Parts: sequence; C-alpha cells; structure tokens
Amino acid sequence: MQLNGSQIVIECLKEQQVDTIFGYPGGAILNVYDELYKHRDEIHHVLVSHEQGASHAADGYARATGKVGVCFATSGPGATNLVTGIATAYMDSVSLVAITCNVTLPLLGKDSFQEVDIAGITMPITKHNFIVKDVTTLADTIRRAFTIAKKGRPGPVLVDIPKDVTAATTEFNPQRPEKILPVTDTITEEDLENAVQMIAASKKPFIFVGGGAVISGAQEELAEFVKLVDAPVCDTLMGKGAFDGTDGNYTGMLGMHGTKTSNFGVSECDLLIAVGTRFSDRILGNPQKFASQAKILQFDIDPAEINKNVVVDAEVIGDIRGILRRLNPLLHQQDHGKWKKRIQEFSKQYPMHYPDEGLSGPYMIETLYEKTKGDAVITTEVGQHQMWAAQYYKYNRPRQLITSGGSGTMGYGLGASIGASIGLGHAKVFNIAGDGCFRMNMNELATAKREKVPVVEIIMNNHVLGMVRQWQTLFYEEHYSATVLDESLDYVKLAEAFGIRGIRVTNRKEYEAALDEAIAADEPVLIDAMIDRDDKVWPMVAPGAPISECFDETGSK
Repeated sequence: MQLNGSQIVIECLKEQQVDTIFGYPGGAILNVYDELYKHRDEIHHVLVSHEQGASHAADGYARATGKVGVCFATSGPGATNLVTGIATAYMDSVSLVAITCNVTLPLLGKDSFQEVDIAGITMPITKHNFIVKDVTTLADTIRRAFTIAKKGRPGPVLVDIPKDVTAATTEFNPQRPEKILPVTDTITEEDLENAVQMIAASKKPFIFVGGGAVISGAQEELAEFVKLVDAPVCDTLMGKGAFDGTDGNYTGMLGMHGTKTSNFGVSECDLLIAVGTRFSDRILGNPQKFASQAKILQFDIDPAEINKNVVVDAEVIGDIRGILRRLNPLLHQQDHGKWKKRIQEFSKQYPMHYPDEGLSGPYMIETLYEKTKGDAVITTEVGQHQMWAAQYYKYNRPRQLITSGGSGTMGYGLGASIGASIGLGHAKVFNIAGDGCFRMNMNELATAKREKVPVVEIIMNNHVLGMVRQWQTLFYEEHYSATVLDESLDYVKLAEAFGIRGIRVTNRKEYEAALDEAIAADEPVLIDAMIDRDDKVWPMVAPGAPISECFDETGSK
C-alpha cells in the first residue's frame, strides 16, 4: 500500500507495539503530529513542558518497564533539547528511540531556520543514529533503530527525518518486529570452566553487582549464584534491586559513598566477581589500589568493558542471565562461613547512622521505606538526596530505583518519574529531589498535572547545592562559590500555581503526616522539606583515594 513518510512513522511505531510517546511539536515535525492525531486512540502522546523532559520521561518509561522509550522533537532547538536526555540514556544503557524531524532536503547544510545537524551532535552519545533522506528507506530505518536500541547492550538511537521525507510517498509493507534474543553465543565452555575453578579456589569471595544484572532480568539466577558461592554481595547505584537489599548477604553500595562494610570487604577479598558492572571511577577510587588483594572475574555483555578501567584476571562475555544460567549448574556448593563472619563484624562495627533528632535526608528516606513497606518505585535527581535514597531505601527487586548514574544529570528525576508512572499504569512513583535539581526542570509539574500521574515530588530543601557544598566544605576550604540558593522561592506556592497540592514540612511529625497524605492521594503532590544545609552524605571516599580509606563525619577510617 502507498503511504507517506508520516504514516510510515506511525505504522512502524505500531508494529513495535509503542503505546506512549513523549514529545513536543514544532514546524518540521508537524506532518508526523498530524498523523499521530489520527491514531490518538492507539498511541498516547504525552505533551511535556520542555523537550529535555520528553527524553527523561521516555528514559524513565524504559527503565521502569524494560520496553523501548520513545520521544519526539522538532528541528533545531527542539532536537538539541533532547541531547542531555540522550546522553543520560547512553551512559546508563537505556533503550530509547528519539525521532526528530529536520528542515527539507534542499535546505540541509545551508544554515536554514531551525536547522541543526542533530545526527552529528549526537553521534558520540548514541549507539547509532540515522538521517533518512529517502522515504523508501524510512520503514527499514525505524525498524533497525528499535532493533539496535534493544539488542545486546541497550542504548539510545536517533532517527532524523527531513520534513519533505515525511510528506513523500512510497510502498509500505507491514512486518513483524525482529525478535531480540539474549547474547549467549559469546559464552564459551572454556571461560565458564575457568570461572568455576576461580570460585572453587577462593576463600574470601565478594560478589559485585551492576546495572547489567538489572537489564538482563537476572535476579533469580543471581540469587541462586550467591547461595552457591556463599559470598557477601555489594552493588552499584545502577545495580540496586538486582539482588535483594534485605538479604543477609547484602552489604550495601560500593565506592565513593558506599558502606564501610562493602569498601573494606572488597579491599580484603581474594576474589571479586563483577556481575554486569563497568568499574566506573566512582566505584574504583584509586584504580591502582582497588581490590588489590583479589583476583577479578568479570561477567559482562560488552567486551569493550573488559580491562577498560581495571585489568581483570578472567571474564565471561554475554548476557548476564545467560551466563548465570550456564554457570550455576557447574558450581559446587561453597562454604565461606568464616569470611562472612568477618564481613558481619564490619557491619556491626560500621553501621549506617544519622542524628536521632531533626529532619534529615536519611530519616526521610527510611521513613518513606517504612510507610511504603519497601514496595515503592523511586526516582531521583542527582546529589546528596540521590545517595541517601541509595543508602537508606532497601530495594528488593529490579527497576525499583530509577536514577541517572553515569551522566549524573540534575533535572532528570521529575520527567523520569512521570514516564515511569505512565509506563506502570499510572503507578505511585516518588521522586527524591534537592532544591537545586528541582529548579532545573520544575516546569514538568505541568505535565504531571495534565497527565494526572500520582507522582510525589519530595524536595530535600537545604537552600544550597548540597553535594557541591559538601565538596567545598571538605576539599575547598569552605569557599562556597555559587552554591547558596537563599532567595525566597516558595515551592508550595509554585506547586499550587500548577494546580498541585503543596505541603511544607519542617520537622519529623509534619513530614510523616505529609507522606501519609501524599501516599493516599491519586494525583501529584509536592512535599517541600526543610533540612540543614550542612548535612552530609557519609561515608565518603576522597577523589582518587583508595576505597579502603573511606571516612565519616568524625574523620575516622
């Protein structure tokens, strides 16, 4: 059948079973939006307040559901406003397809109105991107984009379509989407046997879990693996929930703001088993001194991650779930009671703690955990509040924590919470924010209200850029350059201006009551919570220091 380019875009999205698109219209993409209008009963379009909100919402939708997130933007500034969200998705391996439309073919490369080379701009931050200059290639290009976004290590793909291509016609033949299979052909018997031997020889193993275990859906296989190896488990920010955070073998996060138990344990172990993690700088501290007493065994889907940041002793390449399914039957039950007792001693000696009185970030997160019975979906912005959310909420399943890890994108969380809530059927989602982050994309409150999503925006309001101030206090002689936000901005009145219930709290009793009200509500709620500007995230490892040198507020290690 003969279809124009805009019709092909929508038909291809329907082929991929896309039910939600986050976007913002404009001149170059009008043909596509006109066609989308005709299919509004099949594909729900979420009009955001800013294109960056569209990319973050599509990202949150993808992380919460495991599907591909889709966002639309027009040419020029519309397209460039997606860049931060695309980079965020790229750093955290999120399946995302961004569709932009550009000026017509004769105007490309001529500095035309609202023209930008968005494919060139996003080349370093996408798995792949396309400029479609011929309508006869459009359908196959969109199908390829979805395949690339999902296949192997996931990531974002951009498709840029000149406006005249969206109007041109060609023959269209519907197709079933390509079935994406896990990457298992790279898992070799030799690598598996080597892993078995290393595990059998270890007296002090430690299992380190990253985001790859979440993406592959390996939680059941990972739980079995942990029991067989009989080892303590730590994780990355992106790995939260892949292993049950309430399990007795769990020791908390590793790295700059990891627990002392995890940092000291990894520093003493004789075998570190890295499961779907890329060894980022925030984990390693000083890479020359990281896990210096251990051999390192790495499981990862991406061979480019092997020996990139640390030199490993052995690896198994492939989908994490596929690796563990093959490896578990080969393992004999291990017994590391003495080693685990040593780790338990660390836990007793170095518990996580915070002041017994007053409203603080850790108290707010622990209270949220108790009131939601550990079952909430949490999104975050980036900074101190993000670390407290990672430290004090116990995540017991994958895709429960949605946060920007690799890119550290301030302004990410509110859009992501909207996308996650919509993807999960308008589920209750809590976005943990600092006042600095909230200011970046607070206009998405309009989207939350319009879409009637029951997101709860919790602002830990310390009137400063908290994490930057913490560094200025510890490493910059208290030079608080450009980090004080002491203007009288009333976030409760701001919420009310958007038609959203706003609640200000200054103590524990008020916070608990506000949480109860927010949990019971079936619409957006904002809680503006006043905390001290000099509260800090503990423990901490100084930049470039070994993780064995983590310290707390007393300065002790």
